[in-house]
Amino acid sequence: MKYQFSFRRINHNFTRPVVTNHGIWEIRESIIIRLIDVTGKVSWGEISPISWFGSETIEQALDFCHQLPKEITSEMILAIPDNLPACQFAFESALSKLGDKSEFINPLNITYSGLLPAGEAALNQWQSLWEQGYKTFKWKIAVDKITKELEIFNLLIKNLPDSAKLRLDANGGLNYQEATLWLQTCDNLQPKIEFIEQPLAVNQFAEVLELSNSYFTAIALDESVATLQQLEHYYQQGWRGIFVIKPGIAGSPSRLRKFCQQYNIDAVFSSVFETPIARQAALQLAVELSLNNRAVGFGINHFFKQPDSTFPQSLWKNL
Repeated sequence: MKYQFSFRRINHNFTRPVVTNHGIWEIRESIIIRLIDVTGKVSWGEISPISWFGSETIEQALDFCHQLPKEITSEMILAIPDNLPACQFAFESALSKLGDKSEFINPLNITYSGLLPAGEAALNQWQSLWEQGYKTFKWKIAVDKITKELEIFNLLIKNLPDSAKLRLDANGGLNYQEATLWLQTCDNLQPKIEFIEQPLAVNQFAEVLELSNSYFTAIALDESVATLQQLEHYYQQGWRGIFVIKPGIAGSPSRLRKFCQQYNIDAVFSSVFETPIARQAALQLAVELSLNNRAVGFGINHFFKQPDSTFPQSLWKNL
């Protein structure tokens, strides 16, 4: 079947910059795609790459879109190469919506993890998120000196309710000694700490595997398993801990679904700071594939001014 294809680039300013070990992120650049089938039915997809996580760049995604004809086929979509995982996700998600007659799974049936700002600002943010219903929080570490972060961490843990869960995300920014100190500290605070995410760099998998076998606190891989190919690789290398999956950059949704169902992995599904278009498609996968019912990492709305009710149709309104 053939589909009319068009696309628009969008930029969203964060309400506050996202600070991670990778740097300061102020603007979210994405591409909204539109497919129209022969009956006139419209479907939307979203390309939201994060190049420092291993996906394509926004420029590479734009080049790919520019090279496509105005009429494309499902065969062309399924042939998108693996070096364009965010494109794979966007096009295949849009395609599946055109052919999907099944009932949409309500994402309200899952729980969300709220992302706290890095540094001391977390001490002032968690309570408003708690009042909104969040019981699990994620806090970025490895963005300042470890002594300062441990001081803030101890205050945060002291203030959080006993029933709250905290995830620590280092984005690969710790060295081995720092990771050991964090794990030792967290082991003394169980069960409040759910896991530490990507403590060491991607090229230190052997050390991460060793740490995961040495401490009670769970470790989750994130940057190491950004794409489906990496998921498969580290599973084959023996990782049986937690996998953080960002559907928006993981690649083909159908192949991701097959992998998760085949190996029954312990997965936490997480946002790439996408708009509601990609979020809906990602949450569908999360509802289907979250075996251990871990809170999904999509509690990021407070970092964005949300699109109005005319989005995404408004992107095409003057054409």
